[in-house]
Parts: sequence; C-alpha cells; structure tokens
Amino acid sequence: MQSMNISLPEPLKQFVDGQIATGRYSSVSEYVRELIREDEKRKAEEKLESLLLEGLRGDESEFSRADWDAIRKQAVARVRARKKQS
Repeated sequence: MQSMNISLPEPLKQFVDGQIATGRYSSVSEYVRELIREDEKRKAEEKLESLLLEGLRGDESEFSRADWDAIRKQAVARVRARKKQS
C-alpha cells in the first residue's frame, strides 16, 4: 500500500477528526479511503446513467442471448476485479 500526505486547513482537519471521534472510522486513512471509494462509486453511477440515457436516445436494436451472456460475463469480471482491489 502506498502512502500519501495531504494538507488541510484547520477547519477541515477538525471535521475529519470529528468523523474519527464518532467511532465509525478507526483512522484518518480509513476515512479518506471510504471517501475515495464513494467518489469512485458516484462517478461510475454517473457514467452508467449517461450511457443509459445515450442508449435511450439512440436507435432501437434487439439483443441476442449471446449479447446478454457477454454483458453478464463482463459484469462478473468487473465485480471480481473490484473485490480483489479491496
């Protein structure tokens, strides 16, 4: 695991310390990792929504069983890859 140093103004540092004090997080690192994961998730959801809207605006087409199987296979591979990263 890599280390990073960040600088925060005092009000933000106090906020982060308050989050740690609630007991939900055991360290600043854990809190920051959760924020980053949530940001990744939000960006992925935004991208998915954008692609879905693009698809709705596009021409209609029919998916074959092979198309759905390929989509499912790709989704499973992505989930497994994310689990390995965690």
